Amino acid sequence: MTDVTPPADTNAPADGQNPAAEGPGGFRILAQFVRDLSFENPKAPESLRIEGKPAIDLGVELAAQGRPDGLFEVDLKLSIKASTDATAVFHVELVYGGLFQLNNVAPQDIEPMLLIECPRYLFPFARQVVASATADGGFYPPFMLDPIDFAGIYVARQQQIAAGPKDTGQA
Repeated sequence: MTDVTPPADTNAPADGQNPAAEGPGGFRILAQFVRDLSFENPKAPESLRIEGKPAIDLGVELAAQGRPDGLFEVDLKLSIKASTDATAVFHVELVYGGLFQLNNVAPQDIEPMLLIECPRYLFPFARQVVASATADGGFYPPFMLDPIDFAGIYVARQQQIAAGPKDTGQA
């Protein structure tokens, strides 16, 4: 084992505070969990014998909230409806959550961290839950979600908020 002493920082602020010494901003995943899971196969067993690929309607919602203990809960809600012209094939709703600790994240970076980076780490696990639910529902091959562009969702939501309602109803 070798002891290495870092060189003295000659550019350190005069007040003795060196934010770089605390390390870069990031997060730790403390827990992951299924908050809610629903799988419906309303026309089974006929839905298991459909021809061709069903149409897929995918909904994605993101939510994040701070907790009194300084940690953050992030929820990734997925709603997947598969149907043909004739019938509903399956419907999966999943709320997959995570408990995160943020470290050295600037205040302006907290929201993007919680709504882009945290869901990016939760997604592969949520994807596996959806695949397992559809496989257990009798579908082979199981339904595998394509990767989701969480940054694109965040930017679109920010643009929607910025556009806001044009008419406030006040005269």
